[in-house]
Amino acid sequence: MSRFLFVVLPVASHLNAPLAIGQALRAAGHEVAWCGPRTDLRPLIGPDATLYPTGKRYFRLDGETGMASVRTLWEGHVLPVNRFIRDAVDRAVADHRPDVVVVDQYALVGALAAHRHGVPWATFCVGALELTPPDLPGFGDHVRAQLGRVWAMTDLPVDDAIDLRFSPYLVLGLTSTALTGATPLPARCVLTGPALGHHPDAPAFDWAAWDPSRRHVLVTVGTMAEHLARDFYRRMMAATAALADRVQVVVTASPDVLPEPPAHVLAAPRVPVLELMPRLDAVVSHGGLGTITEALAHGVPVVVAPIRHDHPTVARQVTDAGAGTEVAFASATPADLTAALTAVLDDPGYREGARRVGESFAAAGGAAAAARHLAALAARPIEHCPSGTAALA
Repeated sequence: MSRFLFVVLPVASHLNAPLAIGQALRAAGHEVAWCGPRTDLRPLIGPDATLYPTGKRYFRLDGETGMASVRTLWEGHVLPVNRFIRDAVDRAVADHRPDVVVVDQYALVGALAAHRHGVPWATFCVGALELTPPDLPGFGDHVRAQLGRVWAMTDLPVDDAIDLRFSPYLVLGLTSTALTGATPLPARCVLTGPALGHHPDAPAFDWAAWDPSRRHVLVTVGTMAEHLARDFYRRMMAATAALADRVQVVVTASPDVLPEPPAHVLAAPRVPVLELMPRLDAVVSHGGLGTITEALAHGVPVVVAPIRHDHPTVARQVTDAGAGTEVAFASATPADLTAALTAVLDDPGYREGARRVGESFAAAGGAAAAARHLAALAARPIEHCPSGTAALA
């Protein structure tokens, strides 16, 4: 059996997939260790799992869109957190001596630490921003410049043959061609579909308030954009009020964002999403790939209100697949939102499109398939070259 070290970032949406893959690896008899923030990881991995803590650097909230949001992502989030965890990650790789390091796409110093210590690494992509890049002027040039700044955090010579976002050994894309279509993908990339597993920290839910006589809709903007959603939620409440006789809405929102939810709405800061999905009739989402793929894996059609980063790309992929429809996050009126939600609830074509995408995810294999690819990488003879090239026998 092989030894794996996961290097993760302190963002809830970035933890679900590696947790599921780690569970699949452990079920197959492999040893799994973790490197990341103790406060986020310990409730997920349990008291006995090996953990190399990095400490935690909180992200600044921002309201940018387009290329401005990409610049903020890299300069305000990715670079500072990599600088913050660099030494802890390097020590973890040196101490644990894994056969493979499994790295969040934005935990770039994990790739550098593996490279330094002559260990193959795999990248997992929880979003679509880098995997299927947007058509934004200057995107490629900006990202390349930021990657140069990450190399500069170490004493390693820059190797232009290595794109730190994509391992030269294995890249795990948590989607399928039913969404990506014919978009070119990185070398050595395999699409496994979403990695869905057990969430030990899933919150309780008020099932007594669940009305089985009505259809059910989940409305969520994820964990990083709630501060932008107050007006969007207000419009959604007005939109769903017109459907309250037949629809019950579950909203992930803190009380300060949605202080007085109407009677047809169940609001909570967190909900057990994977428990809800089989019971839902539609999802309204900002377009985070995790939420969207969780919904489509269960054949649930979606209304996508993209905000920034990869959200517009995901929205386009969803509409191209016939699995949902898109609305404008900032400007859709309650009437627009009612019409979009009614469409995905009542037009069977959207549910059929979601079902087709879900079948493609099931065929791709999910967490079990990702674990098999990682185990194969660990078992494969690899000649690691100091220049950064990787020859797989």
